Amino acid sequence: MRVGITLPAMIPGTPGDQALTWARKADEGPFSSLAIGERLLWPGYDVMVTLAAAAAVTNRVRLVSTIVVMPLHSAIVVAKQAATIDVISNGRVTLGVGIGGRDDDFRAVGASFDNRHAHMEEQVAAMRRLWRGEPALPGLDSVGPLPVQKGGPEVLVGSIFPAAVKRVARWADGLSAWSFEPNAAALRETFRLMEDAWRAAGRAGRPRLVAGFWYALGPGAEATLRTYVAKYLGYFGVEVALMTAHSVRTTNVNAVRDALRSFADAGVDEAIPVPVSADIDQLDRLADLVG
Repeated sequence: MRVGITLPAMIPGTPGDQALTWARKADEGPFSSLAIGERLLWPGYDVMVTLAAAAAVTNRVRLVSTIVVMPLHSAIVVAKQAATIDVISNGRVTLGVGIGGRDDDFRAVGASFDNRHAHMEEQVAAMRRLWRGEPALPGLDSVGPLPVQKGGPEVLVGSIFPAAVKRVARWADGLSAWSFEPNAAALRETFRLMEDAWRAAGRAGRPRLVAGFWYALGPGAEATLRTYVAKYLGYFGVEVALMTAHSVRTTNVNAVRDALRSFADAGVDEAIPVPVSADIDQLDRLADLVG
């Protein structure tokens, strides 16, 4: 199992130069990828702009969005952005997409919160047509540029619910799962559903399986993790946020090592831990653990 790292672009107050330092150091190893998430009404960085910045200062790691909330965006614009970053990075982009779960983000941009699964499926199909060089509409020029990766970046879908997993198995390249408390049994069941649905759809090969979890290491790790998670999940209510924050246990080397081992046991192809502090010490400590 490969291990990536998430850039602390979602952590409020992260200095821009520090985010780029994370990217450069991650590229030195031992990490396989550098991931960045999206949340609109939150004081973090824009996912696609940050991926482009990371592409400019790295040469090796894959650049992964975990995830772009597609129904908030124009598929044409995201397709062009992803293709541009793919060219700049010489074919290192993985586009993780999802439907989002916060209706305030949708209200902010005037997007519909309804029928998000169907909408995203149409959007991904449209992006793939654009990446093949087809026009956005009959009679229009192609969007461009063509991605370095033939046919465009691989598309992973952020989903854990059974009905959604079965649906995306028909057209996605893989699954990007999230674990609030890494659990091999829960992940294994999710991935089994994905693989069964993949085969039922008559698809060759197997889906790529990626999963992430929050972590904190070193002095004050537990308080740092709980404070961040409670704030990040505040949208869902104080009770849910605090309960979730107190359930996350990946706050020491043994717990993180056990989490990575459980992911590997569950069949995960790549684990991408998410730091809750922008301190470069968090990157160094995880690098020492991964080796």
